[in-house]
Amino acid sequence: MKTYSYLHLGEDIDPDSFVICDYRVTTEMPMEKAAEAIAAEQSTGTWTGITTLNDDVFEKYGARVNKIGKDTVRIAYPVADFSLEVGAVPQILSVIAGNLFGLESIGKLRLEDVFFPKSMLKEFKGPKFGIEGIRKELDRPKKPLVGTIVKPKIGLPPKEFADYVYEAGKGGLTNSKDDETLVDQTFCPIEDRTVAVAEALDRLESEGHKMMHAINISTAGHKILELADKVQSWGAREIMVDVITCGFSAVQVLAEDPSIKVPIHVHRTMHGAMTRDPLHGISMLPITKIVRMCGGDALHIGTLGVGKMSGDPRDHHNLDACLDDITVPYRTVMPVCSGGVYPGIVGRIIEASGFDVQIQAGGGVAGHPGGVMKGAMAMSQAVDAAFEHIPVEEYAKDHEELRIALEKWGQR
Repeated sequence: MKTYSYLHLGEDIDPDSFVICDYRVTTEMPMEKAAEAIAAEQSTGTWTGITTLNDDVFEKYGARVNKIGKDTVRIAYPVADFSLEVGAVPQILSVIAGNLFGLESIGKLRLEDVFFPKSMLKEFKGPKFGIEGIRKELDRPKKPLVGTIVKPKIGLPPKEFADYVYEAGKGGLTNSKDDETLVDQTFCPIEDRTVAVAEALDRLESEGHKMMHAINISTAGHKILELADKVQSWGAREIMVDVITCGFSAVQVLAEDPSIKVPIHVHRTMHGAMTRDPLHGISMLPITKIVRMCGGDALHIGTLGVGKMSGDPRDHHNLDACLDDITVPYRTVMPVCSGGVYPGIVGRIIEASGFDVQIQAGGGVAGHPGGVMKGAMAMSQAVDAAFEHIPVEEYAKDHEELRIALEKWGQR
């Protein structure tokens, strides 16, 4: 029975013919053997020699170990290994992030990055709106977007919920959103909430201020498109999907359906189950890239090392993956920085992100001693200070709401 080697170290790999993945490997076995085990498991091999593998099959479909570092390996999978179905994300993930995590002989393993060939990228449509489209909807061409998450995250009835959104808009916020845990509970039915919020947004617009609120439609796969149509008919200006719990295909089916005419805000709840361990699982970077391919218009990326959920130390790479307009054929994605945000850290976030960012605070708005409107004003003032390159403590001297926020939470 013939033995095949998956090692092609240093060999030139045509980026248009392979999906290239970088993995971090923690193992006691030789790295060459670990790399071959991954390549075999995810392509043509198995745990023992088999009589059905021949030269032709191996050459066409066998994965190639292209590079080995101290604790990293680069593996290239032939494009032919992937489904002919257009944009088949589930099958893609089964190859690049499938059984390999269960290989007991290896130890720990993490998918750090993935590079797709142009032939596969063109099968996806990317965002309908992206940064440019969202800015156009809000009439906010240059400044960072500034938003909130309605707090408490669950429990408010529709009227009180909509009142929060209105107060936030009166304070200058451009965005608000449902919490990721809120969809259609009895205390706040989604139809009643959507209608009430739509009325609040219409009222704000009649008063000269445009605002967008993301209604969470995260539900069963076979119902999500129907629910999206319904919330649009009830006045939703943006929809939200929990991409890890709903699946990438949920984002894709919404983005590619011509009936969906509002931006898709993508939340990454549950991502920490895969991304938090720096040695095992999947980093946020491949998730970011696939969300953009599938058509997410805005995506949570962490707070760039600031705040309570900085998460993946490669947040900056996630930012770059949202904004790269050279190597991918899609509109850019609005990066969303959220999680423990308050006015005193806004400047640092914008310094790291640039102006193409959506910064949002829940407790950092609702926790202001003056209430939601004053909290929204403080956040807006912090963004204005950063946009105008004025130190926040200096700006606060002439803006009471910001000054009170800095006194309560401080700054970093």
